[in-house]
Amino acid sequence: MDSTDYIQGASSHPGMAKDDIIEVETLATRTETREQPSFKVYKRRFFGLAQLVLLNIIVSWDWLTFSAVSKTASEYFRVSEGAINWMSTAFLFAFCVASPIVIWTLNKGGPRSSIITASVLLLVGNWIRYAGTRAGNGIFGVAMLGQILIGLAQPFVLTAPTRYSDIWFTDHGRTSATAVASLANPLGGALGQLIGPLLATDPGQIPNLVLYVSIISSVACVPSFFVPGRPPTPPSVASETVKPPLLASLRQLSRRTEFWLIFFPFSVYVGLFNSISSLLNQILYPHGYSETVAGITGALLIVVGLVSAAIMSPIVDRLKHYLGTMKILIPILAVAYIAFIFAPSSGHVAGPYVLAALLGAASFCILPVALEYMVEITYPMSPEIPSTLCWTGGQIFGAAFILIETALKAGPEDDPPFHMKRALIFQAVVATVVVPLPLCVGLFGTDGRKRRLEAECQRVGSLEEPIVSA
Repeated sequence: MDSTDYIQGASSHPGMAKDDIIEVETLATRTETREQPSFKVYKRRFFGLAQLVLLNIIVSWDWLTFSAVSKTASEYFRVSEGAINWMSTAFLFAFCVASPIVIWTLNKGGPRSSIITASVLLLVGNWIRYAGTRAGNGIFGVAMLGQILIGLAQPFVLTAPTRYSDIWFTDHGRTSATAVASLANPLGGALGQLIGPLLATDPGQIPNLVLYVSIISSVACVPSFFVPGRPPTPPSVASETVKPPLLASLRQLSRRTEFWLIFFPFSVYVGLFNSISSLLNQILYPHGYSETVAGITGALLIVVGLVSAAIMSPIVDRLKHYLGTMKILIPILAVAYIAFIFAPSSGHVAGPYVLAALLGAASFCILPVALEYMVEITYPMSPEIPSTLCWTGGQIFGAAFILIETALKAGPEDDPPFHMKRALIFQAVVATVVVPLPLCVGLFGTDGRKRRLEAECQRVGSLEEPIVSA
């Protein structure tokens, strides 16, 4: 079949949008003008990936610095725990404010520009936060300003993995690369949950805790300025594809029902994870659990999730069963949130530990699979567009959930005082409501095709292009 037949066949496909047809024409033209093209992957891609991992660890650790020791921090700053919760909430809202700039930066400048921007904001934000913590026995407003600047840095590295893996990796490694970089973010949260309570056992140790985190963050930012921009030659068909303009992509995305069927559950579950990570100490403390136990629970939530994702991601990378994986795991996640209602009041650490591990395993396995699947169904759009929108939705929901759940906290007259059972019921209801949405993808006229993979199979199959390592 020549390129003209291929274009005509694509144009007649009922699921093909205008941008897809334009892209087919581009690929067909290149097929005629290039003979035996060679795709390459470069070892230097792992340096940039490692730096994305490092920055995602640091930014999440920064986020939960105060949440992990909320009671101790509130005593140091002489404010309520609700005010300490605003450290997390403001951080999430800052993500949303920065998102339009993040999309533009990744679209025009690529991952390197995004990584450098994040590093500068992290450096400035951490030291302003330390100054606010150290000066005058704690100036809460200055510390909050530093926290907001760190929040502005987060989207520049959290939304970059799909774009980075699209530029540097083949279809055999993209899901794993996205998983490693994206899941490093909650790993930082686990470190914050574990290390914070150990370093700040009383209010007077809060400044030193922030100092140590600031030093570690500063050291982690230095390699960002040496990250390579783009590979000399693309690793795959998708990497060399000319992407549609940003505004045209946004218009087309708004009309794709299958995107929204993934967007809402993804954003809701990210929001629920953010809220439970921020409030875990306050959920467990009224039932007699210490900040250390809460820290271990938070670490289990994340570490078990990371191990599960490390096992699942290569399997999905090989089999490409994105949608089927989500349809299995999302109902399991909803059941785990329902069961968690009863965990704090069980009186045994086994309940919170086991359910936190289950929540983490399901959440972390879904995350990279959903991100890569959204890139597949929105192809040939640039990967950072759906990724940033979904992460932004997660931060908005997370901030809203923290505020709602804080308002649902029991009063001092309840038994036990200040328990958060109503907040846990709220989480379970929200987690259950969105379960049917991803189950509808591919049904009722929605298009769940893996567009990027189809394009690569057609191109590579027809040209037998070798992929070499350099």
